[in-house]
Amino acid sequence: MKNIISCSKRFFLSLIAFCFCFYSFNAQDEWDFDESSSVDDLGATFNDTRVVNGHSVETLEAKTLDLRISHRFGDIAVPSAGRSLYGLDNSTDIRIGFEYGITEKLMVGAGRSKGFPASEFWDGLIKYKILSQNNKTPISLSIASSIFITSRINSSDTTSLWCFKYNTENNFQAFNHRISYFTQLILAHNLNNKLSIQLSGGFLHRNFVAFADQNSNLVMGAMTKFNVYKKISLVGEYYYVVRKNNIGYVNPLAISVEIKTFAHVFQLNFMNSKGIGEGQFLPYTSSKWLDGEFRFGFTISRHF
Repeated sequence: MKNIISCSKRFFLSLIAFCFCFYSFNAQDEWDFDESSSVDDLGATFNDTRVVNGHSVETLEAKTLDLRISHRFGDIAVPSAGRSLYGLDNSTDIRIGFEYGITEKLMVGAGRSKGFPASEFWDGLIKYKILSQNNKTPISLSIASSIFITSRINSSDTTSLWCFKYNTENNFQAFNHRISYFTQLILAHNLNNKLSIQLSGGFLHRNFVAFADQNSNLVMGAMTKFNVYKKISLVGEYYYVVRKNNIGYVNPLAISVEIKTFAHVFQLNFMNSKGIGEGQFLPYTSSKWLDGEFRFGFTISRHF
């Protein structure tokens, strides 16, 4: 068994290295980097409209269409992880979305997720950039609002194991019970194109929750990006969800290696959350990093 796990690990690492080298060889003409920029000529605070799971302060350029594909796998370091190729056999969530920059400051978007724990998860968003950092303005400031709807088939069984395990209802008495909302204010600062920091404060409301849960939560986030080499960055984010009682959920923590080319942003992510979208990963994260319950995921963003 140990030999099988060892071989699987070597195969997995070799596959990642091969894919990375293959892409680098075919896309090397997109890696141009303007070394002549002065330290006063600051670029974008973040390379993408997302940090890892959550939004960054950035918006899309005007008339730019962004196709986004995100994937989350299973636990990497639990005792049985080797049998699922360290989570690659288990897909916890997948999202495909389209987002569009109406102006340089205003963007909208929509997407569809497999969903976790709620399935058939639809989302829509609008984000507006209030301030952009420059020599006179030390910060960037944005406001973003999202709506989430599940189209999952209604169930009359309120005692199912699924309902108990994830502390969320699986039957809806009205359509508005399927809807949740998240609005946040995002503040960020770019330090000489090397280090970016971001703080956010948001309000999450779910119209329908299990008895022990609460409908509304205040959420505070802290994010950072460190530019390692040209267009390669290390990114991290942490969200603190204010709860009235402890019902078995933990705060989401994620790190990422981000690779930016001319029209793509690739993220190789590791996080303890299973779902995609604030309506899922903020209130329903129960996996713990120290117990090996973290997973690999990726996001591909392609601009047109």
